Amino acid sequence: MARATKVTVRSLEGADLESGADKLRTLIYPNNSGVYEVDWHRSVWRWIATHPLADEMHRWVLATEEGEVVGHLAAVPLLYRIGGQRVVAHTPADYQVLPGYGFHAISLMRRFFRTAENYVSCDQAPEAVAVETRLGAREAGKLHYAAKILNVSKISRLPAPLRPVMKLPSWGLRAVDGALGSVFAKEGPEAQVLDGFDASFDELFESVAAVPCVPEKDAAFLRWRYGPGSPQSPVSVLGVMDGEALLGYAVLRVTREGDNGYVLDLTTLPGRGDVARSLLRDAIGHFARAGVYIVRYRFLESPTSPRAKDVWKLGFFPYNKKRPMLLVKFADHGLHKVALDPTNWSYTTGDGEASFWVR
Repeated sequence: MARATKVTVRSLEGADLESGADKLRTLIYPNNSGVYEVDWHRSVWRWIATHPLADEMHRWVLATEEGEVVGHLAAVPLLYRIGGQRVVAHTPADYQVLPGYGFHAISLMRRFFRTAENYVSCDQAPEAVAVETRLGAREAGKLHYAAKILNVSKISRLPAPLRPVMKLPSWGLRAVDGALGSVFAKEGPEAQVLDGFDASFDELFESVAAVPCVPEKDAAFLRWRYGPGSPQSPVSVLGVMDGEALLGYAVLRVTREGDNGYVLDLTTLPGRGDVARSLLRDAIGHFARAGVYIVRYRFLESPTSPRAKDVWKLGFFPYNKKRPMLLVKFADHGLHKVALDPTNWSYTTGDGEASFWVR
């Protein structure tokens, strides 16, 4: 139970409050070794502060009269194209409240919505979703959570719902993957490894922006999001080219332990399902060569993504209990209506705050 003391929302300013926020993570997640790596967590916030819109970022804490930090929330600004308009929307980040002070969690989020004119979030935590929807956020769709096993000898590491579907020995799994790959190899172009994000990414984005709702991801943004200094750096970038034109790309990350592979972004020209299939197929090959045991891919089906049926054909399994939810709230009624339709979106897991913490 929370002590009978006054709790207020304050801007996070000063070393004492920052240290309190760092300690808060260890109290809420004491069995997660990553939360004790204070320098790394602070490096993520320093990186976010290098974004061109960083002046519009906010961080708040819940603090007691004695100065104890019992909650934290940030509002991270990103650019979107919604209904043809360039719009700044904030994403709630690192939202956490110490057990016993849950009643005050709504005060933090209320401050967020009073400060941020527009809101976009991708969240799978029921407690956070409940607070956000209570304050006016609305669901615009659920992302698929797809997982593909490359090494069944490490099946004990899998979430329980995925274990029953993995009955094949490793050699059988490789045979199935080979057959699947040969089918997809008959159609679609080959992807190649790209050195970075050049002007061809700008041209691709302007075509992608024909989709009514999309995060603004030109070459400059992608260099900030995944280049040196990003929490996910280094990444591997695959691209499908047609001469000098970029038809689509995938951003891939192998975790520092070397056992998990993440498809952080996979975006193509609208309607190029053949390119999306090729990128996903070749991403699997990349991760297999890297020696990961599981590939994770969260995506909203759209004209710029693979079709769900193609993802399943490549041997991914749905993990329906942890499907992230895309939530939106726009001050302009017309833009809000456009953003509520999931078929209007081009959105990947790398566009959401949760992916900032993938290591």
